[in-house]
Amino acid sequence: MNRIAVLGSTGSIGTSCLEVIAAHPSDMTLVGVSANRSWELLGRQSTTFAPRYAVLCDESLAGQVDTSVFGGHTELLFGDEGIQQLVTDEETDVVVTGIVGAAGLRGTWAALESGKRVAVANKETLVVAGPLVMELAGRRGAEVIPVDSEHSAVFQAMQAGRSREIRRIVLTSSGGPFRGSTAEQLAEVTPRQALAHPTWQMGPKITSTARR
Repeated sequence: MNRIAVLGSTGSIGTSCLEVIAAHPSDMTLVGVSANRSWELLGRQSTTFAPRYAVLCDESLAGQVDTSVFGGHTELLFGDEGIQQLVTDEETDVVVTGIVGAAGLRGTWAALESGKRVAVANKETLVVAGPLVMELAGRRGAEVIPVDSEHSAVFQAMQAGRSREIRRIVLTSSGGPFRGSTAEQLAEVTPRQALAHPTWQMGPKITSTARR
């Protein structure tokens, strides 16, 4: 049984992860969830899965949220200390990091220091501190597994042979509605057009930032 904590559970990666957990109840159980400010959705997730912890990263929400929406089995925590408690808990085996941006680094770092298996969906963590993160994982006996689509595909492909046999890795683009557009045309793009990705169905945040 894999006991899983999902950081950023209200985003597109997080909600997809919860769907997988729900589909495999004999193999996976949810220990905790976290969100930045989306406390109502986090509360619904807590009611559905009854995790041990729910964490709101925005500490200013303490005392403002309706704690009854989290049910009677979930402890509500706040801020970095809450994330730390969730990812280092002895009942947590796997930490999925779906928090957008450099904010995801703290949770990833704390989980690796505790020797957890970390499923990284947060590319920024590796961009900002990749060598440090991998060094920490090796030193603490932790494991880093990429779950973002392209990185996961490369990771899985590399399991088929020896790493020394690989000379280069090529990441292709999924394209988008503006491929081939001129700078002048891009200057006239509307939010509706920017969110109309022809290949992926994702949340507004990740859809827009993925184009950068």
